[in-house]
Amino acid sequence: MTPVAGTLLSSIQSPDDIRKLPLEDLPQLCREIRQFIIDVISGNPGHLGASLGTVELTVAIHYTFSTPSDKLIWDVGHQAYAHKIVTGRKDIFYTNRTYHGISGFPRQSESKYDAFGTGHSSTSISAALGMAVASALLGKDGQQHIAVIGDGSMTGGMAMEALNNAGVSKANLLVILNDNGIAIDKNVGGISRYLTDITTSRTYNKFRDKIWEMLGGKTRYGSGSRTIIKQFGNALKTTLLRRSNLFEAFGFRYFGPVDGHDVIRLTHLLRDLKNIPGPKLLHVVTVKGKGFEKAEKDQTLYHAPGIFDKETGELKESQFKNQPPKYQVVFGKTIIELAELNERIVGVTPAMPTGCSLNLMMAKMPNRAFDVGIAEQHAVTFSAGMAARGLIPFCNIYSTFMQRAYDQVIHDVALQKLHVVFCLDRGGLVGEDGATHHGVFDLAYLRAIPNLTICSPLNEVELRNMMYTAQLPGMGPFAIRYPRSRGINPEWKQPFEMLPVGKGRMIRDGKDIAIITIGHSGNHALEACERLSEQGIDAALFDIRFLKPIDEELLHLILKKFGKIITVEDGTILGGLGSAVIEFANDHNYNTEILRLGVPDRFIEQGTIEELHHECGFDVEGIVKAVLEIVPK
Repeated sequence: MTPVAGTLLSSIQSPDDIRKLPLEDLPQLCREIRQFIIDVISGNPGHLGASLGTVELTVAIHYTFSTPSDKLIWDVGHQAYAHKIVTGRKDIFYTNRTYHGISGFPRQSESKYDAFGTGHSSTSISAALGMAVASALLGKDGQQHIAVIGDGSMTGGMAMEALNNAGVSKANLLVILNDNGIAIDKNVGGISRYLTDITTSRTYNKFRDKIWEMLGGKTRYGSGSRTIIKQFGNALKTTLLRRSNLFEAFGFRYFGPVDGHDVIRLTHLLRDLKNIPGPKLLHVVTVKGKGFEKAEKDQTLYHAPGIFDKETGELKESQFKNQPPKYQVVFGKTIIELAELNERIVGVTPAMPTGCSLNLMMAKMPNRAFDVGIAEQHAVTFSAGMAARGLIPFCNIYSTFMQRAYDQVIHDVALQKLHVVFCLDRGGLVGEDGATHHGVFDLAYLRAIPNLTICSPLNEVELRNMMYTAQLPGMGPFAIRYPRSRGINPEWKQPFEMLPVGKGRMIRDGKDIAIITIGHSGNHALEACERLSEQGIDAALFDIRFLKPIDEELLHLILKKFGKIITVEDGTILGGLGSAVIEFANDHNYNTEILRLGVPDRFIEQGTIEELHHECGFDVEGIVKAVLEIVPK
């Protein structure tokens, strides 16, 4: 899909083309970019709402600054679709998030305009500061460094650390705070409340309007605009909001808040800010989903809505009716059942209540479910604190984001043997979000931690039983890892059953080869066994269930009976299930041929989950192929 010939957007191949336009044409260009995003994303799902909200900001930045010489870093990056469109990727934007297409996030290897690869939150200020310091050391003081960060990402501790460091530097750094009041779910916490106070203060806004009128009335730009900015800087150091300005306290010069959808005014402000040395912060207020009614009204649903009608905004009717639920839904409903049985259970998530389905518990038990904002480290230690007082927190964090809290898992939970249940959502390859979001390292990075039980369910019933088992007395630190996918059992809601910790099971007996799996991948292996049977190969299948403690009795049985073994896991083959089996075989002097299937030692890009499983060779076809290569007919 390409823009209509003759439009402004059709002539834009790079930011240089934007800079050739007269200022008064920028609003029209923004309208065309916004419609182009809607047209493409309606049929090729992606992050709609965030990118619609930053169109004017994107155009103003590229119009004002000399990118790519000036460095622009987008925090997280799911708001950067307009950026991709105007930086040479317009004609291939239809491949966004598809297999072998362009990434849904900024990537240095993809474009010289992507100054820094992003995908996780709260990294942009640190990266931009590092670049600014490097530029100064390299004698390139004239380069500008711009970090665009959302108000949700600003709650991340790393952003606060970067502000603290940058504020006392002399770095040529501009932080643009894109404040829309929402990440995926509504923002929570003191910083969110503080930003709301700034943007809604009647006293402040009256004062700001008087300043504008005094210095030019309706003619708000031109020679007086720099004076206006200086007045803003001074005004915000006063007690209009009955508190000190947070960003001024860090050492930044603060400007705003300003309308993030007034592209002409933004352009004038950015031009003036270019000439102000040192660390600066521009507070821009935007609307997530701007310009698309449905996306503005339901900002959580239209964060990444899937396929929708570009005229009406109506979502395409689900093709999954009457099919098994997602593991996330099973978690959300099961934790409520368990919490009704055990009053000590609480739920915790760092800014993902809808994604992980903890929102169901928050609605029914608001005093026992906590969204702590984008703050994974805090989520873990907050959970540890509750566990230290006898509660049983179910701390639900996406696998890829748990990487950000590794020390807290070790130091604050495992070392103290506290009864925290980690529910690692989206374990394994997650699909179109790509390399920054795949949860493929968790089995490996958790396996090295003492005192931690690690398990992964074959299906939804297993997930329920693992959750039930995890909350029983004496269990200690417990990690349950499950994928971003649907299960296999429409009748998943069955009575709870305690699972013997550290015990696997045989799913299918056989004599020619043993396949050992963990988690949902066992379903692929079971289908592979059935196909192999049709070709005369009798494969046994074992679901290990618990990676730690691993079932040594079962492994002895398998290694004594079978001379050939294949392990299958939806995770990195370095350090995971396959490594554990090889280590066990070596420690007990078994001379067995062991082949590991899983994610190879490289970063896997975006695509459907099915495409990526096939690429890595552990889908049904890949398992069959691997068996046929090592088992003689």
